Amino acid sequence: MLSRTADHLFWMARYMERAENTARMLDVNYQTSLLPQSAEEADQGWRGLLSISELTWGFNQHYKELNARNVMDFMVRDEANFSSIVSCLRAARENARAVRGALTTEVWETQNQTWLEFNRMLKSTDFHRDPSALFEWVKFRSHLSRGVTVGTMLQDEALHFLRIGTFLERADNTARLLDVKFQSLAGDFFGSNAKEAQEVDFYHWSAVLRSVSGFEVYRKVYRNVIRPEKVAELLILREDMPRSLVACMQEVVGNLQMVANDQSRETLRRAGRIRADLQYGRIDEILATGLHAYLTQFLDRVGDLGVGISRDFLVPVAA
Repeated sequence: MLSRTADHLFWMARYMERAENTARMLDVNYQTSLLPQSAEEADQGWRGLLSISELTWGFNQHYKELNARNVMDFMVRDEANFSSIVSCLRAARENARAVRGALTTEVWETQNQTWLEFNRMLKSTDFHRDPSALFEWVKFRSHLSRGVTVGTMLQDEALHFLRIGTFLERADNTARLLDVKFQSLAGDFFGSNAKEAQEVDFYHWSAVLRSVSGFEVYRKVYRNVIRPEKVAELLILREDMPRSLVACMQEVVGNLQMVANDQSRETLRRAGRIRADLQYGRIDEILATGLHAYLTQFLDRVGDLGVGISRDFLVPVAA
C-alpha cells in the first residue's frame, strides 16, 4: 500500500475517534456540572477538561472568561481549535475523500453524511439547549462509522491501518481522561472525610464510567460500590473492557503485526512491550508507584509509538 494512502486511512480513523472521545469528555463534564457544587468546583472541572486535551493555551488566546458555554463552544464548534469536534469531523471527511477509492461506498457516505449533518445541527439552536443530545449523536455516528468499516471493507491493509489509528487514539484519550479525573476526584475519596466524600463522589465516578460506556460493565465485573482503584483497574488492565488501555494495545499490536515490514521491527517491539507491561501489571503496584506518573509515562510511550508508525508506514512528518 502507498504510504500516502495508509496515512489518510490512519488519520481518518484517528480524527473520527478523537471527535467521539471529545464528545464523551464534554458530556461527562456537562453532566457533573449539573450536580450540586460550588462555582469554583464547576470551573475546575472545565479547566481540567482543557488540560486533558492540552488546549488551555489555545482557549486563553480566544476567550476571556472560563465557563461552560465558552469551553463547549471552543471544543465543539470553534474551527480555530484543530481538536474541536467540527475540526475533527472535517479532517476525517477530507482524509476519506482523499482515498475514496480505498473505501467502500458505505464508509464514504457515512463520513460525508456525518460532516454535512453536523454542520446543519450547529446552525440550529439545539446545541446550547441540549448539549447532551449533540454529544450522543457524535458518539452514535462514530459507532456507525466503525461498524460500517468492519462490516463492509475487505480485511486487508486498509482496514488494519484504520484499526491502528482508532485504537492508538482511544488509548491516548482513555489515559488522559483517567489521569485528570483520578487526580481531581480520588484525593477527596481517600481523605479524612472519606465516607462523606464517597457518597458525593459516587455520582462523579458514575459519570466518568458512563463517559467510557463502562458503568454497566463495572457493575457486572465488580458487583460493588464504585471505588477509584477499581475504576483504574477496569480502564487500565481489564482485557475484556473495550476502552481499556490493555484492550487498545492488543488491537494496535495485532494490526501492526498484519502490516509489519522489515523496518517496523523496532516499532512492533515497542508496541509489544507496552502491551506486555499492561498484561502483567497489577493495579496495587501501579497505585503504589503513582498513577499520575504511570499514565504520564504511558502517554509518552504511545506518543513515541505514533511517531514510529508514521516513520515506518506513513507520510513522513515535515521537520
